[in-house]
Amino acid sequence: MSPAVQPGAEPTRPVGIPRLPERPHPLVMGVVNVTPDSFSDGGRWSRPALAVEHGRRLRAQGADILDVGGESTRPGATRPLVAEELDRVVPVIEQLAGEGACVSVDTMRAEVAEAALAAGAVIVNDVSGGLADPEILAVTAARGAGYVAMHWRAHAATMAAHARYDDVVAEVRDELAERLAAALAAGIAPERIVLDPGIGFAKTAAHNWELLGGLEAIADLGRPLLLGVSRKGFLGSLLADEHGAARPVDQRDDATTALSALAAAAGVWCVRVHEVAASLDAVRVGDRWRRAQRAAEPRLWGPSNSRVGSGPDHEN
Repeated sequence: MSPAVQPGAEPTRPVGIPRLPERPHPLVMGVVNVTPDSFSDGGRWSRPALAVEHGRRLRAQGADILDVGGESTRPGATRPLVAEELDRVVPVIEQLAGEGACVSVDTMRAEVAEAALAAGAVIVNDVSGGLADPEILAVTAARGAGYVAMHWRAHAATMAAHARYDDVVAEVRDELAERLAAALAAGIAPERIVLDPGIGFAKTAAHNWELLGGLEAIADLGRPLLLGVSRKGFLGSLLADEHGAARPVDQRDDATTALSALAAAAGVWCVRVHEVAASLDAVRVGDRWRRAQRAAEPRLWGPSNSRVGSGPDHEN
């Protein structure tokens, strides 16, 4: 899968994000939750000092970007006060960025984005795509930072009620196109914009799988894709036991790794994960698979645009 490029060309890559690592394969973003109520780690890193140590471990494992967030977006979560979110993320970003890490801030608030960028973050990862606080777009543009716009319909407390689609791929694509246009209108340079289909946000498990199967349509918007599927509920449902009980959150990392490989084979720009080392191996494998397939295309297709070996003169 390549965003708005011809077969054989490389996927669009953002080139204007400061301090962004250059890799021959998709990037891996490590999650640093500085929250007491995260679905994935139960607040294990809720104190800044613990979060810094966790970020260091993820970086040592090979994380290209550390995504520091102070607000849980799990279904039903209550939003923290702005002051709480600032107290959680700013000291962590200052420390990790000061040590040379490439840091993104996971926030929907312009005030938090401003403080985080001043503290050393270089990317704003906005799960609302500018809908929760439109001023976040102007803040990002003024700072010359990277911007991730995710598909979003409502805050965590009510998003389940908005999981209604006639055609989830087409509607997510159209709504992301609107957010892309808003980001460009605010002055964010196009090469600094990344899109995220928002797996698990206002979507059922079936919607999530449809989106994963339809990433080509999202990529046609012409921007690189970030994919966040790590440990999410649709994986727990898929891997439910014989009694229908979902696979526990802390037992979904193997499935996450499998999706990291598939995402890389599909040409995504970056995967956002809780466990970095396995996904780093996975994206290398998936990306190499993709390149091998592209190299093989001239040999697999004959002049009549049919696969070699499929004609009547060949028997299986």
